[in-house]
This record gives sequence, C-alpha cells and structure tokens, in this order.
Amino acid sequence: AGTCYQQAKRVLHAAVPERLHGRERETGVIREFLRDHVCGRRPGSLYVSGAPGTGKTACVSRILLDCQDELAGSKTIVLNCMSLRSPQSVFPAIAQHLGLPATPGREGLRRLEQQLTAPGPMVLVVLDELDQLESRGQDVLYTLFEWPRLPGSRLVLIGLANALDLPERSLARLTAHRAGSPQLLRFPPYTREQLSTILQERLAQVAGDPVLDAAALQFCARKVSAVSGDARKALDVCRRAVEVVELEVRSQTLLKPLPGGEW
Repeated sequence: AGTCYQQAKRVLHAAVPERLHGRERETGVIREFLRDHVCGRRPGSLYVSGAPGTGKTACVSRILLDCQDELAGSKTIVLNCMSLRSPQSVFPAIAQHLGLPATPGREGLRRLEQQLTAPGPMVLVVLDELDQLESRGQDVLYTLFEWPRLPGSRLVLIGLANALDLPERSLARLTAHRAGSPQLLRFPPYTREQLSTILQERLAQVAGDPVLDAAALQFCARKVSAVSGDARKALDVCRRAVEVVELEVRSQTLLKPLPGGEW
C-alpha cells in the first residue's frame, strides 16, 4: 500500500504538468505573443499578472518546453527575480546569459543596451516574480520595458507578477504611450470545478483504487476556491490528506492480524 501513497504524493507536487487544465485561453495568448514577436522578429513586451497559484509560471514553462523547436533560432533567458540580490542585479544577470563581461554600473548597462539593439537573433527574456524589481523611481522596470521600443531592438520581454496594478502603478509613463506599452494578460483564480478537475487528473495517474474519495477532493476544491483559487494550495491540502490516510492505514495494519492468523 505504501507505494500508492508515495505515488499520490508525487503527482500532487506542483510540478509543470503535461496539460494545463482551465488555462487554454491564457496559453493561446502567450503562444500567439511568442509567434508574433519572437518568430516574427518584432520586439515587444507582455505583462502577465495573477494571484499566486493561478498557473502563470506553469503555463509559461509548459509553452517554452512545447515551443522549443519554434524558438530554436532565438536566445531564451529565464530569471526568477526572487534570486537576485537587488533590482539592479537583473542587468548583470541578463548580460551574463548573453556572454557579456560583468561590467558594473552605467557602463555595463550601456553595453547591454548596445548588445540588445545590435543585429542578431531575437532575445526572449522571461522574468518571473517581476514585482521584486520595483525600486525607487522605478528606473529598473522602466529600462527593461523601454528596451523593446528602441530602434533596432531584438528584445522580447515577458514579465510575471502577482500584482495586477503594477503597470499603472510603476510604468505609468510607458502606458501613456500606447504604442510601446506592454500587452497585458491576467490569470483569474481557479474555480471550484477547475481545481476539482486538476486534482482528479493528477490522482488519476496513480494505479489502483482511489487514494482519496471524490467527496474529499470536492471539499478541498470548494474550500480553496472560496479563499484563493490557488492550485498550489489545493495540491498541498490534498498531499497532506494523503499523508493522514497513509498514517491511518499504517496504524490499522499494525494493530490487525494479517489474514490467515499470521503476524
């Protein structure tokens, strides 16, 4: 019995699934954006927002995996801004991925800008947890979102953040120029039905009898959708429920004699 619980806990981890249920529209928008801008060699930016656990990172990761062949002619850089020491550290991090020497300060910034406006393949930069780059005067965010608008730019930028109002709050000067403002995509919280399907799909990968009954899954989906619509929370709650069932089964097995009277 141990293995089915181990398997259940494994499939309930928040890894990138093969298929993202309930995110068909968002996946379509991101794919279209990549085709238009990276494959179509048109610099541009996309701002993806939504509360934690609404599938932003999973969606983008899945699409980057699925579109590897289409994006093969360009350079893709994925950074999680949580791992940066300061907002300004994003520039040397991008420069390093482009093989530029680590030059600090204004000079490093100038070299990076030159590189991104010189002829060459398109550069796709995906910045997860973009909220971390907010700084006094918002100079870091402005610089990044300005670069796709420069003459000769080959930068395509995708920023992912929890804050829905970051463009209005932090990029007001950019959004004033409609032509260069980022395209916006919002991920809504998952509904009860969507969470329920996500949990069922995950647990359907475990062979044998269901580890958790349908009522428990529905209860979990209803609770999480009422509070946050966060799929990671739903996966988490179910994983803990599997651990509880596993412990109960284990303690019962220890107390009961095995069939045939053998201990």
